[in-house]
Amino acid sequence: MLSRVSSAAASAPAARLTPAVLLALGIVYVVWGSTYFGIKIAIGSLPPLGMLGIRFLVAGVILFAFLRLRGAPMPTARQWGASAVVGLLLLGGGTGLVTLAERDASSSVAAMVIAVSPLFAALFARLWGERTGGREWLGIGVGLLGIALLNVGELQATPLAALLLILAPLCWTFGSQWSRHLPLPPGLMGSAAEMVTGGVLLFGFSLLMGEQWGTPTSASLWALAYLTIFGSLVAYSAYMYLVAHTRPALATSYAYVNPVVAVLLGVGLGGETLGALGWVALGVILAGVMLVAWPKKMPSQTGPEAAAP
Repeated sequence: MLSRVSSAAASAPAARLTPAVLLALGIVYVVWGSTYFGIKIAIGSLPPLGMLGIRFLVAGVILFAFLRLRGAPMPTARQWGASAVVGLLLLGGGTGLVTLAERDASSSVAAMVIAVSPLFAALFARLWGERTGGREWLGIGVGLLGIALLNVGELQATPLAALLLILAPLCWTFGSQWSRHLPLPPGLMGSAAEMVTGGVLLFGFSLLMGEQWGTPTSASLWALAYLTIFGSLVAYSAYMYLVAHTRPALATSYAYVNPVVAVLLGVGLGGETLGALGWVALGVILAGVMLVAWPKKMPSQTGPEAAAP
């Protein structure tokens, strides 16, 4: 779900690789990497935006109810408004555009394009006064070279799908950076409010686009259930555990792993193909991300920031 490193998380203590940390890492790596393939299956018979509306609204309501039962305070009107802004940019603009693009593009290619999110995050950080150093600029250039190679060799999609795949990480990273300066509800309640408001907005977009609901296949329904339970609840809870118990660079290292998992699933289970130039492009993109995200001073002070579909 929402994948950002807050300023509070930046002070999270470094920790040993305990069994719990390793389990949480495995969940985030595999589950968030598999959501691209899950989306492809879900939209086989479900409308893209309507499917996402169900996914995030159900997950958000479940998490919201759980937190309220645990005594978490109700978000204020101002916090609901900020959550709607973040939900619009991350869930509507980020995940929503990826899902629309996957109608005409493979899940493997979608994951590879979204891998450049940390590069865009470095650019948007300048809007709030964060300095971009020489190595970050080099990483951005390397990542964009990877995208160029991907377009030459593998991006077999309509021009609209290609445009959506570029806009999605722009929306996600801008929303992630802006969210650090908005009055969001604290902790997991912020995620719940963003999913609830984002789900409502996605339903609204679905109605505006005139999406039609037919009879869904069992495969699409199972994929939707997987995305809701594991992609939006389990994996995000595991991610928040990592944020609280280890350094941000490790907690957000999924940015390096998710594209590889997505490609392997798309090729191995989805019958998608990836040529030699595509594998080279994937390596170049990940090299650019590592240049941007590698710690400047202390390992606990920075980490990658990438869209989790």
